Amino acid sequence: MTTTHTPMTPEELDRLARKRAGAKLGWYFHAGVYVVVNLFIFAMSEYGFGTRAWSVKPLLGWGLGLALHGASVWLLGAGGNLRERMVQAEREHLQREQDRRNGS
Repeated sequence: MTTTHTPMTPEELDRLARKRAGAKLGWYFHAGVYVVVNLFIFAMSEYGFGTRAWSVKPLLGWGLGLALHGASVWLLGAGGNLRERMVQAEREHLQREQDRRNGS
């Protein structure tokens, strides 16, 4: 299978780079808020409200959301390697189907 990639213009490269950098900064901000809020919740759990460690539930639930957010940014996000390979494979598949229908 041969893949041909059309080179991106400098404007397209800049737009993609800004989009990817924005997504990564968004994840870093999300992770920072996660740490600060969960430290506060843990402190409330240990020193203020009840004796059970109830703070584990929001920590795990939000942690799963943070992990999925990270996967979407680094694995599946715009310009991500996995996503780009899948898009290229679909493009080639559709082109083969079109060529077959046209009798080429």
